[in-house]
Amino acid sequence: MTAPRVLLLIPPLTQLNTPYPSTAYLTGFLQSQGITCEQADLGIEMVLRLFSPDGLRKVFRLVRQQEDDLPEQALAMLADEDAYLSTIETVVTFLQGENPEAARQLIHPGFLPQGPRFNGKTRFATSVPVEDRAKHWGTLYLEDLADLVQATVSPSFALSRYAEHLAHSASSFDRLSSALDEPLSLTDEFLLDALWPHLDRVNPTLVGLSVPFPGNLYGAFRIAQAIKRRKPKLPIALGGGYANTELRRVSDPRVFDYVDFITLDDGERPILSLLEHLTGQRPRTGLCRTFHREDHHVRYVDDRSVPNFSMNDIGCPTYRGLPLNRYLTILDSTNPMHRLWSEGHWNKLTVAHGCYWKQCTFCDVGLDYISRYEMTPTERLIQQIEQLIAETGQRGFHFVDEAAPPAALKALALGLLERKLDITWWGNIRFEEAFSPDLCRLLAASGCIAVTAGLEAASDRLLDKMKKGITVDQTALVAAAFKDAGIMIHAYLMYGFPSETIQEAVDALERVRQLFKADLMQSAFWHRFTTTAHSPVGLDPKSNGLRILGPTFEGFADNDLIHRDSVGKTPAWLGEGLRRSMLNFLEGRGLSMDVRQWFDHDVPEPDVPKNWVRTVLRTRIAVDHLPLERRLVWLGAQPIAAAQTRRGTLALRGRFANVVIQLPQAQRQWFQTVIKQATPRKNKTTAYPWVRDIQASFPGTAEDFVTFLEIPDWRKTRTAGLLLV
Repeated sequence: MTAPRVLLLIPPLTQLNTPYPSTAYLTGFLQSQGITCEQADLGIEMVLRLFSPDGLRKVFRLVRQQEDDLPEQALAMLADEDAYLSTIETVVTFLQGENPEAARQLIHPGFLPQGPRFNGKTRFATSVPVEDRAKHWGTLYLEDLADLVQATVSPSFALSRYAEHLAHSASSFDRLSSALDEPLSLTDEFLLDALWPHLDRVNPTLVGLSVPFPGNLYGAFRIAQAIKRRKPKLPIALGGGYANTELRRVSDPRVFDYVDFITLDDGERPILSLLEHLTGQRPRTGLCRTFHREDHHVRYVDDRSVPNFSMNDIGCPTYRGLPLNRYLTILDSTNPMHRLWSEGHWNKLTVAHGCYWKQCTFCDVGLDYISRYEMTPTERLIQQIEQLIAETGQRGFHFVDEAAPPAALKALALGLLERKLDITWWGNIRFEEAFSPDLCRLLAASGCIAVTAGLEAASDRLLDKMKKGITVDQTALVAAAFKDAGIMIHAYLMYGFPSETIQEAVDALERVRQLFKADLMQSAFWHRFTTTAHSPVGLDPKSNGLRILGPTFEGFADNDLIHRDSVGKTPAWLGEGLRRSMLNFLEGRGLSMDVRQWFDHDVPEPDVPKNWVRTVLRTRIAVDHLPLERRLVWLGAQPIAAAQTRRGTLALRGRFANVVIQLPQAQRQWFQTVIKQATPRKNKTTAYPWVRDIQASFPGTAEDFVTFLEIPDWRKTRTAGLLLV
């Protein structure tokens, strides 16, 4: 029996600054099972072949063959061919972080050829550092080249997606099949040039294609097509986020001319069962959540006697084999929150599988990636963090949860502080009331710099219809808690939800404007609501005032639905106004403008008080209620006591301030004990003290304890870093 060898591939194109973690997770899992597995990101490899002197020479040679039909902007870039060829290596290596000294050269007038993307974008605020200016100009330079490639030699190419249009609403396989019948484009050739060395080196017994997004689908099938032509008997499996949401009903046999298997949901169990099948240890009927073709018909097999692996059992992701030093920073905005997605390498981990809320009516709450909720044990998560630091040398982490639970993040933060593990991290949350000012300060102390969260609609009526379980006022209060802790916020927003009116959309924009102006939100993105087949809205459109118009399912993808709203109307120009406003808000522009000015059509005046945010923030309670179920955590050094006197003096070096307090001797001794118990430390054997416990141990009566909480010295300790979490 031949030992299995697996090659996992990331098709183009997701991010250019860091690998997508799907293959890293599966590679780590398979290696933990003793199976040979290697991985490659063909997206970054294709892009680097394109953005090289040899790659650009091929581009310009093909462009010159179309010279008579080129638009004026393309002709101008063609005239600058020599300038592009002489500067491409400098730009790429700078964006890879290899030659930071080139920053001043890149922004020197006349060094970089400036195409259409530079129009109106060559001025910076004086506060923008030279390095950021260079990154932004380098990005504009690559975007110009990408636009030229797309307009002339490879219509499917873009920097963040590859033939994405072929995957949207692709109920039929026809469009994708026709595209695959076309001759290879230049970027297709670069893609396959990157593929063959990996295939020859690994000589796999199974190839796995990860398709997380629509923009990866075409590339995956091009890869599969090429492999089948060269090695027709080599099994190919396809999985990932796109398959999980779009291909749950696939029935067109033609799909399996390219791939042999399509797996659903978490990949660990299906791929292990598939390898057992391919090595003769498991019958085909024993496959797990897998489509295949048999007798010209598509079959779905799911042996439910085989359990999923727990979060404690899937191993640690590994990035071995991926060229971490060759990824590119793409800085299309200097906004400090927005740039997190495109700048730097982030080790990606998951705090919890699925969503603990799973009620939102627009979400695929019934599918496994949402519905099956399981936290990663904190100790296991810490081990994974330490392992990835040792492997990659990078201390930046992005937790890619649907929504990380507050309790899990608190446990993670305490674990990091106890071990004095210095990392920088960010992740996705819900705007829960549980994110108190103290919890936010704890997260910041552990290295949290940013959170992303779904506000969705800045309207309580719509939030209620969505079953978000939050209010707009609550969002502002939670945002204020994060802001005070120094943590940035990105909000996901949607427009066009069933029954939403133009008035509500304008009101939402006004609330968002006020949140930006108050610095309670640093970044946001509007997207248009889409009815999906697996969401509560899609499963019961009539109750939501919708009529589904299509598409008719024709054997391939089934997710995005076309609907008609019997109440709300969402014209295209509304989305353009929201998009335009956000581009300006990200750069701090237009925050005092009347929001109606962003739209090209007349819209009603916002029905939101101009002082809405200020009014909400005035409701914040500044005193400690000390709920008995909270624990105390001290972020600072151990107190230093002065000489023994009738009143004991304690010097406290806290995380946020240094303070000196004076207490009666009995209270000083009691407080020192409390501080010691509340301090995170390695191999901590005692639990963090409950408020009810310190109340019971206080040297005095219950009334004395209440009085103690009102003295200035108690408030000083809270300011310095005594937290209630």
